[in-house]
Amino acid sequence: MDELLDLVNDHDQIIGQKLRSEIYRKKLVNFRVVNAFLINNQGKLWIPRRTKNKRIFPLCLDASMGGHVKAGETYEQALARELLEELRINVKVKPYTYVGSLHPKKHNTSAHMKVYLIQNNNTPNYNTEDFIESFWLYPQEVLDRISSGEKCKSDLPLIIRELF
Repeated sequence: MDELLDLVNDHDQIIGQKLRSEIYRKKLVNFRVVNAFLINNQGKLWIPRRTKNKRIFPLCLDASMGGHVKAGETYEQALARELLEELRINVKVKPYTYVGSLHPKKHNTSAHMKVYLIQNNNTPNYNTEDFIESFWLYPQEVLDRISSGEKCKSDLPLIIRELF
């Protein structure tokens, strides 16, 4: 399923739209994504492993939740939709906190990104079409695994280094 995504300028203002497939084919970075991390009372992040069927980064470690902001959506609307789809978490019941924004030119990320944090002490009832396993890890433990050769989504270490 191909999604229509908004294209944005360096100031994250909408300047057009393209299909997700075209954005990836042309290796564009001027679109929007959201990422969220579950964090428990010990300060550990819930880090899942993507399924082997994912188009990009199969079997890689990932943020607790990540997704594209569809055309016409706000970051917060995409966050609510993706949390429900991937982790079965309803933002009306489970509040979130905005952590920060990362930008392709400044942080070398794959897109314009907003990152959120959700306090949660239990492994979520995640969608098994998205993830196959998960770990509760301190931010440094995630970076250590990646340094030791564990495959991950390309933005994961950037997000952790910048915001955690």
